[in-house]
Amino acid sequence: MSYKAEYDRSMNDPEGFWKEKSEALKWFKAPEKILSQDEHGIFHWFADGEMNTAYMALDYHVENGRGDQVAIIYDSPVTDTKKTYTYTELRDEVAKAAGMLAGLGVEKGDRVIIYMPMIPEAVISMLATARLGAIHSVVFGGFAAPELAQRIEDAQPKVMISASCGIEIKRVIEYKPLLDKAIDLSAHKPQSCIIFQRPQATSPLIAGRDYEWDALMATATPADCVPVKGADPLYILYTSGTTGKPKGVVRENGGHAVALNYSMQAIYNMNPGDVFWAASDVGWVVGHSYIVYAPLLRGCTTIVYEGKPVMTPDAGAFWRITEEYGVKGLFSAPTAFRAIKKDDPNADLINNYDISSLLTIFSAGERLDPPTQEWMMEKTGKPVIDHWWQTETGWGITANLQGVEPMPVKLGSSTMPTPGFNVQILDENGQVLGRNEQGFIALKLPLPPSCLATIWGDVEKFKSSYLQTFDGYYASGDGGYIDEDGYVFVMGRVDDVMNVAGHRLSTGEMEEVVGGHPSVAECAVIARDDDLKGQLPMGLVVLKTGTDIDEETLSKELTQMIRSAIGAIACYKETHIVKRLPKTRSGKTLRKSLRQMVNGQPYVVPSTIDDVTIMPEIEALLREKGVIA
Repeated sequence: MSYKAEYDRSMNDPEGFWKEKSEALKWFKAPEKILSQDEHGIFHWFADGEMNTAYMALDYHVENGRGDQVAIIYDSPVTDTKKTYTYTELRDEVAKAAGMLAGLGVEKGDRVIIYMPMIPEAVISMLATARLGAIHSVVFGGFAAPELAQRIEDAQPKVMISASCGIEIKRVIEYKPLLDKAIDLSAHKPQSCIIFQRPQATSPLIAGRDYEWDALMATATPADCVPVKGADPLYILYTSGTTGKPKGVVRENGGHAVALNYSMQAIYNMNPGDVFWAASDVGWVVGHSYIVYAPLLRGCTTIVYEGKPVMTPDAGAFWRITEEYGVKGLFSAPTAFRAIKKDDPNADLINNYDISSLLTIFSAGERLDPPTQEWMMEKTGKPVIDHWWQTETGWGITANLQGVEPMPVKLGSSTMPTPGFNVQILDENGQVLGRNEQGFIALKLPLPPSCLATIWGDVEKFKSSYLQTFDGYYASGDGGYIDEDGYVFVMGRVDDVMNVAGHRLSTGEMEEVVGGHPSVAECAVIARDDDLKGQLPMGLVVLKTGTDIDEETLSKELTQMIRSAIGAIACYKETHIVKRLPKTRSGKTLRKSLRQMVNGQPYVVPSTIDDVTIMPEIEALLREKGVIA
């Protein structure tokens, strides 16, 4: 089927389209209500179907002869550990872990917070919670105690599962002190905590509350799958807001399983038995969707990687994993590819590995800048596909459907809307704009399966955050345009548009040009307030390793490049070289915080920042230069 036929059917007959996709999965009771609305006017998919996500992802495959196939490969260069689990082994471990949780009183609908590093036990914990019909909330291991406390207070977990520590490139982070402090800070106190002790740092336990993972697992009775409704929550995942109470995105079991299973075939062209690697973390939505659930629902082999794209041990790590395990599809964030490009600008390390198994490289998390996309395609010889999605949607809003009809790659575009997503560009009044006109990217309701159903415990916050900006639409918060061929260009968050002398200019467009300079590894363009023109662009750039260029020369060359590509109206004149850019752990550059900093405004560093020392480092540098008073 062509892309157009597939997409048109999803628009013209959404219930028929998604009913057919739901039939690819094994339900305990097939849904009859495909799409319905509740008393709040919120849409739900497959509400009356009965199922269990862990059953669909594990038991079903074992029952159908795939039990001996490898389900998970664990590769940890930071601990020099490798391990595999077949589908049968993983099912049995998950059943035991579910029994362990049941022994602590966890039942259908209860919440379990999982605060763990990238180890198999994190995946097992997620699936074990789902097996019981309980609701998990994974918090990125090592998150600061106050942020963890907010999530404990909001989700009110009965049990918490953690590890004694996480391991970074040069340090061991003890989790237990952070966990204990978070519980002290939270008004809600979990009944029990399970601690997976790692040899790099073991934790003392609090009697009556804390239990060791290994001791409980040794005596646990395996638990069966508990049937849930399609509209019952599978998990809560908190978005990384910079202020106020975090928003807990609620993902429902039925729509999630159907959409993710479909996406593995349609977007990623993955079939049962293929090896798929999402180089992310289970603390993020990419890890939920494409390390854990989607590959296992599809019957693929997934990789749990405890390492970095560089320095574990070098910028050849991705290619080593690809060769060693025969990876067919690789998915990571643009920041990972830029880190590889920075440390190995000529891609010499690729030559040490056979990456012939790799058919496609996928990118998401933030916009894939064309210079990085071109570099990756040139050096790997593989298609590098950008696709755009959000924590809230759980899978690609726009994509290049490798399993339906691969489209020509357009640099800077995440290609076309995925079936189910009615993508429109709106003006400030909610009117639909024409082709090549920049505006607000919005999704016409109802959203397709797997998109958030609500905010945990606060349906009004869900409506006010996403549904009230434009009547009948979900507001994505991103800006962009659709070109004459129907390709979508996501230019960044709406608040990353600057106003230079009345001209609205996209920082993403300027970053595309700046990033094209041969000496630049990565960059951020931010708006600096100006008395005359309102705002002026300022570039912060990280140089490629081994590059020798002074700031004045680079600034002049970039000014000329921006003038040639965008025009004199951009008024780009100011560039500063920095050692690194502040980012979230999922790879998003903190442009808003940087913009507030250079304009002398108070700024809040989000809890998701990768390294808390970066912002003060940049602030000191810019003060020294007189950029900040």
